[in-house]
Amino acid sequence: MELSLATAWRVHATLARSRANGPGSRFVVWTQGCSLACPGCFNPQTHTAVGATRQVGSVVREALTTTGIDGVTVTGGEPLEQPAALAVFAGEISRAGLGVVVITGFSREEIESDPGLSAAVSDVDMLVAGRYNQRLRVAAGLRGSSNKVYWARSDRYTEEMFMEVPQAEVLIGPDGTVTLTGMVAHLGEERR
Repeated sequence: MELSLATAWRVHATLARSRANGPGSRFVVWTQGCSLACPGCFNPQTHTAVGATRQVGSVVREALTTTGIDGVTVTGGEPLEQPAALAVFAGEISRAGLGVVVITGFSREEIESDPGLSAAVSDVDMLVAGRYNQRLRVAAGLRGSSNKVYWARSDRYTEEMFMEVPQAEVLIGPDGTVTLTGMVAHLGEERR
């Protein structure tokens, strides 16, 4: 796996601060591309692997120059479909002292059985892992469905901390852009 800050990363969007994407105030990265395409996923606009790329280093700089954050959450799309980029990003964020949460459709078993996926999450503190199942929808604690599991890879976060995460938030940017984010019900508008 090529590990470099120059690694290309398909990023759908970033958000400087969110409280609905993990414990505390978090910088959020939505990756672009997901071949899992779970039925009922509320981020279908992130499924196509086509889109602009950024160098991982530029996203690292954006996150690390954001003041007042407690950590970073990477979601998607599917972060583990770009394992080299995720590994570099998580490593840099972790070395800077911030916590890293990854929300993935891959199961713990799939990750543990694949050396590339395992390497990609070596610096991740908590994974919320497993395919979204719309019949088991819970939309709480960053788990879209009850079959998704918390996989703590450090002692930084506990499952209880995720139960305190708001289900949704509405953010209004300086330019008037409205962003609805979190584990919210389908309201018909595009969300991140």
